[in-house]
Amino acid sequence: MTGAHVAETDARQTPGRRIAVVLKGYPRLSETFIAQEILALQKAGFDLEIVSLRRPTDNAVHPIHRQITAPVTYLPEYLYQEPLRVARALRACARLQGFRKALRTFATDFLRDPTPNRGRRFGQACVLAAEIAPRIGWLHAHFIHTPASATRYASIMTGLPWTCSAHAKDIWTSPDWDLAGKLADTRWTVTCTASGHAHLASLSPVPDRVHLSYHGIDLDRFASPQRSADAPQRPVDILAVGRAVEKKGFDLLLTALAALPADCDWRLTHIGGGERLAALKAQACELGLAERIDWRGAQPQEAVLAAYRDSDIFALPCRIARNGDRDGLPNVLMEAQSQRLACVSTDVSGVSELIEHERTGLLCPPEDAAALAEALARLIRDPQLRRRLAMAGEEKVRTRFDHDRTSAELIGLFRQALSRQNTSGAA
Repeated sequence: MTGAHVAETDARQTPGRRIAVVLKGYPRLSETFIAQEILALQKAGFDLEIVSLRRPTDNAVHPIHRQITAPVTYLPEYLYQEPLRVARALRACARLQGFRKALRTFATDFLRDPTPNRGRRFGQACVLAAEIAPRIGWLHAHFIHTPASATRYASIMTGLPWTCSAHAKDIWTSPDWDLAGKLADTRWTVTCTASGHAHLASLSPVPDRVHLSYHGIDLDRFASPQRSADAPQRPVDILAVGRAVEKKGFDLLLTALAALPADCDWRLTHIGGGERLAALKAQACELGLAERIDWRGAQPQEAVLAAYRDSDIFALPCRIARNGDRDGLPNVLMEAQSQRLACVSTDVSGVSELIEHERTGLLCPPEDAAALAEALARLIRDPQLRRRLAMAGEEKVRTRFDHDRTSAELIGLFRQALSRQNTSGAA
């Protein structure tokens, strides 16, 4: 019997052990790595309910979202929009044994972070505790910032155990005092890069309760492509996928493209929405690149997969944003490598845990447009280099980042935790 089958048996034979997965928003096109984890838990037989702090804003969904059958409950996004619901929840929670402790914890947090958002999390926690907790046996927050705040307060009120998946922005834009308080309360926390793991472990009173668990990709969905061994016709097609936000570094990519020598014939396709998209288009016009760039906006996964297979190079010049935000290990890099694309990126956060310079791709220092331009020029001019890096990158993804393999630890942690809780309850 496989580990997945054992998980399925254990989970389905445990009544009243539904796991509430608390998210900031659901579904989201940019968070397929979360959907993939939820689907893995569902396939392993766990009884799930998705709880979202916000309603969806994307017009499309990925195919993976259609596979997830867990019910979805939306908390009040803004408390003033549903005052009666919040008031009823507050009255119900005031009778809970842990309410006063939760209120003290919130008050301590609010003195350090006196913002409307902090107050909103407590109100959302009351709704979570009053409406959803009675049918839940476990709480699990995705992201250790706002979803974990609401989850933590609800856990204190109800006495339900909670755990957390931390990722990138949520780690690096949260103050240490906030992270330390949450890490002290969780049964365990998982995170997806070695740098994130080291930072969280240093703040946890029990470092062994922080686990490194990489995201993987569904290699059945991202099957190996059929590519010609011949060099592509000019121009060379460069692809960039990601939201137009500061940490993705697409402005740096445009600067690098403008610096390429005249003998480099290229076209760029960008897929993704984002707040800086208009500014990027204006920058491309100023640099004289507008005619060589196809801006496609946000696209469903099928269209992104087709773009990977139509391209020759994948570029993602990640950076650390001014507020500390950064990528962890971007899924789009794994997806691109699975489609045998030569990748160029920057040595930020967990990127070097996937891309080994000169072996599975090219890495540049962050914020170095000249180095990025040099790397792109090498790849444009040398189809054999592209092929060598692409083949090695695909091999690494398929042997190290298969989602069935990377999700096994998370499934094991839930199985162990629920088993212990069952034993304790039976005693």
